[in-house]
Amino acid sequence: MKPLVSLLAIALLAVAPAAQAQDAVKIGILNDQSGNYAEFGGLGSVEAARMAIEDFGGSVLGKPIELVAADHQNKPDVGAGLARRWYDVDGVTAIADLTNSAVALAVAGLAKERQKVALFNGPATTRLFNEDCLDTGFMWTFDTATSAKGTALSVLREGGDSWFIIAADYAFGHQLTADIQSIVAANGGKTLGTVRHPLGTADFSSFLLQAQASKAKIVAFANAGTDTINSVKQSGEFGLVDAGQKLAAMVVVLSDVHGLGLDKAKGLITTTAFYHDRDKASREWADRYAARMKQMPGMIQASVYSSVLHYLRAVKAAGTAAGPAVAAKMKETAVDDFFAPGARIRADGRLMNDMMLVEVKAPAESKAPWDYFKIVRKIPAAEIIAPLSESKCSLVKK
Repeated sequence: MKPLVSLLAIALLAVAPAAQAQDAVKIGILNDQSGNYAEFGGLGSVEAARMAIEDFGGSVLGKPIELVAADHQNKPDVGAGLARRWYDVDGVTAIADLTNSAVALAVAGLAKERQKVALFNGPATTRLFNEDCLDTGFMWTFDTATSAKGTALSVLREGGDSWFIIAADYAFGHQLTADIQSIVAANGGKTLGTVRHPLGTADFSSFLLQAQASKAKIVAFANAGTDTINSVKQSGEFGLVDAGQKLAAMVVVLSDVHGLGLDKAKGLITTTAFYHDRDKASREWADRYAARMKQMPGMIQASVYSSVLHYLRAVKAAGTAAGPAVAAKMKETAVDDFFAPGARIRADGRLMNDMMLVEVKAPAESKAPWDYFKIVRKIPAAEIIAPLSESKCSLVKK
């Protein structure tokens, strides 16, 4: 997205002064709008939230619904500062997206203290519904375990029993690496090596050379956004696939494939919570989104729409925007939308949404713009999301 648009999004912080804090129900979209994850959620998430507000009717409890948005720059201190101002001064009642696990964990702490709602659409660390769970927090899209399990098991079944992992060096990458290693070991495979790279790395040559030298059958990327795009592109330049190694990208969204091109991304296997061409309801919503954004949505944008709409319905049902009351209503009611029809929310805040194993099409298989994925199979929520019996969340009764 253009930097000017991101600046305008940041400027939305000033939409309403503190004196008017109780005159509206306010929802904040806090994410990366200019960096590594700008296409992952970014301004697309802002527009998805706006669509949810419009579809709900624009007001609730006799008050207008306002939307604010800002760029946390992938910095936990920046994200926490913005969230603190929104919760304490500007009267924001819920914050959504929160792509970047380190930022999300910082905001989760604030939301827990203030009993405000946090909708985790973009982050993937399982800590958000385990050790760091909160009664007003909701994990809505995916997590490191679902990404690792859905994709890694498929690769292991095809004989990919030796792995080398290239991971982003922060909470998300650390947890995803641990999840991959656990699944590989449990299914008779071996992890031959791991290496961590800084967020926003441009040159992956040193990491790819280590992967080459390992002779691992599978080179797995435990990263996301432009890091995934750059690492997959440079793998081709280093000839990893030509030499017989296979690539496994754990977190791939539609915009990543668009950035790579089908010629470079073809054959990649990944697990996703949403694909616009899954069914009629998904296509109808995605077409509306595309008319506004001039591109198809990925799973994060679709998830933001779903969570914001469900949140607003709960505010109406609860008769208040107070976090604990709204959270209780959200857990009492099944989700009713194209993203996760009929899905329920567990005591730990994890939405039990089904997912899909998909494969990126070859150029010749794509019949239309954004026709990028082949759905290999649907993965039921109970099969891919860790059961409550394994939960480390204090809200779960053993």
